[in-house]
Amino acid sequence: MMPREPEEEQNNQINETPTGEAEPEAGEIEDVETLKETLAEVKAKAEANLAGWQRAQADFVNYKKRSEQEKQELGKFANSVLILSLLPVLDDFERAFSSLPPSMKKLSWLDGVRLIERKLWAVLQAQGVSPIKALGEPFDPVFHEAVRQDKGKEGIVIEEVQKGYMLEDRVIRPTMVVVGNGEED
Repeated sequence: MMPREPEEEQNNQINETPTGEAEPEAGEIEDVETLKETLAEVKAKAEANLAGWQRAQADFVNYKKRSEQEKQELGKFANSVLILSLLPVLDDFERAFSSLPPSMKKLSWLDGVRLIERKLWAVLQAQGVSPIKALGEPFDPVFHEAVRQDKGKEGIVIEEVQKGYMLEDRVIRPTMVVVGNGEED
């Protein structure tokens, strides 16, 4: 081994602490500080990425729930167009029965027609159709469509012109009504 030169020994003695450990040089201190700053930046970036990923994950879960709910609603209300086209048939049955002369009301074939109407109504009810109660109720534009006003208690439905129906919890056809204008009969 080569003997150390006195100058090198002096440099080593200057850089050593009293405990005998080497003191970092100025360049090494700057490197450590740079590494700490870089580490802090990378940690912040990683936290931001994690937070973004968690938001995306939550958004995706919400999207799946929302699309499943929309799919269920679509299935529930897919038949609404068909049901709407059958409602006038119910209206025709009702008008026909109300316009019968008393002499015809006891005919046996009429019982068969009434049975057909009840079966049609039972099928519609099985699909979630229900009539909207209107007569004597306060006028509600969500459920009722006013066709005119007449003498009667103000804001109260006094006549039903055409029945309204709901499918599950949605109005598929509002009830056409006559609303009282506040004048007494």
